[in-house]
Amino acid sequence: MRELNVVISGFDHYDGVDVNPAIEVPKAIAEQGLGPASGPDDPLDQVEVTIHVVSIPVSFAKAWPTLKETIEATRPDIVIATGLKHSARGVMLERCATNLMDTAKPDADNVTPRREPIDPDGPAAYWTRLPLRSILNDFADDSIPATLSSDAGTFVCNSLFYNLLNWTATQERVLGGFVSFPLVGPAHSSQNGLPLEQQGAAGRDAVREAVRYYLKPSSSDILIA
Repeated sequence: MRELNVVISGFDHYDGVDVNPAIEVPKAIAEQGLGPASGPDDPLDQVEVTIHVVSIPVSFAKAWPTLKETIEATRPDIVIATGLKHSARGVMLERCATNLMDTAKPDADNVTPRREPIDPDGPAAYWTRLPLRSILNDFADDSIPATLSSDAGTFVCNSLFYNLLNWTATQERVLGGFVSFPLVGPAHSSQNGLPLEQQGAAGRDAVREAVRYYLKPSSSDILIA
């Protein structure tokens, strides 16, 4: 049976957030696994997936080095970074990482970069390497509210996303992407947020479809615009 390594990261703390899905969802996936394959024709039936979870500081200087340390230790085939987007009403699949740090809000190190490039020699942006169309289809089947997001902003989430894709661009074959979770909220609420169980299902769907795509790539799985 083929073996694949998957790294899932989440940011370790957000001020004023008691239940952080960017920590709880990756942890639940690592503990509970991806669940059974849908059948003998499912690529998941022929693979053993090992999940590695890492907690990332909300720091421009430390986020990527922390993730990269885990990447170097585990040599993953797929890396999915996750974060929290307070304004989101559902799960957001990030399409693009931009080469920009620009914030009036300080990070965990009290740093507030303004209109600075992440990599002065890097490209303006990178597209995600996750199969967004197939992930969204799974979300729809599981009644998970979700949408595509044009970018991950200009705070630490985007900086981590950009550095991840900057690194994957140098690798022969590694998938990387970013998923933003909403706040944890009650079911059927008119406010922002989703129940943690539903967000866990979304995270599991994202990993399962990334693994399927890695094993059997298809252009029909890709959706950016």
